Amino acid sequence: MFEKVNPCHPDKVADRIAGAIVDLAYKAEENPKIAVEVLIGHGACHVIIETTATLSKEEIAQAVNRIAGNVLVNINIAEQDKHLSKNQANGVRCGDNGIFKGVPLTDEQKKLSEIARDIFAKHPFDGKYILNEDRLIICQSNAATDELAKDYPTAEINPLGDWTGGTDVDTGATNRKLGSDMADSVTGGGLHGKDLSKADVSVNIYAFLKAQATGKVVELCCAIGDDTIDGLPYATVVGAAREFIHNLGGFEIFAEWGLV
Repeated sequence: MFEKVNPCHPDKVADRIAGAIVDLAYKAEENPKIAVEVLIGHGACHVIIETTATLSKEEIAQAVNRIAGNVLVNINIAEQDKHLSKNQANGVRCGDNGIFKGVPLTDEQKKLSEIARDIFAKHPFDGKYILNEDRLIICQSNAATDELAKDYPTAEINPLGDWTGGTDVDTGATNRKLGSDMADSVTGGGLHGKDLSKADVSVNIYAFLKAQATGKVVELCCAIGDDTIDGLPYATVVGAAREFIHNLGGFEIFAEWGLV
């Protein structure tokens, strides 16, 4: 059983905005420290940022409007706490406490991920999808049910009829769709809106990738300030996550679908 939402779901819009802001921080600094929270809905977007990087509110607002359309943008930028900043003073160290689990994807999860992408390619609007064995549920806004039924004749499609979605009818917040982004690898920490020093980003990505490569569940824990994890220098774990994000095209692109 698995649920997937697409990049136009309001929560994913919030994730994408957070990712775009992290991209701006990496444009400003080689190794910024940043944490971003986004709440969006009904014509307004609220952004709270803690960072070491010097960011332009104008560029942030432009990123929000590019992703979410013409919404009122409220931006609050604060410096990162000095005690947290000291954590990275003598090298790359774990940026937070946490427990992390990477789990190999099932065939069902891979299948639904493919279905979600195929539907979104034709209908780039808010949508969510569930696959539970042979039961496929498709809720896709701004798409006629009879049109979707041509491609998925056995699916349950838009049970309450055709609908419009997006941030005009719903709210979105960062890291609220981790089940969609991580499948069975869900842990306590969110993937989006943070720099690579944060374990929520790098260790989650590392554990997920290792699980796919080995076919085994990977369980890890770390404390803020740790310089090793899973027998490796923390810098190596960060490097693996950095390469993954770079190959995708950045944090905003990463936020579109997450790890699945």
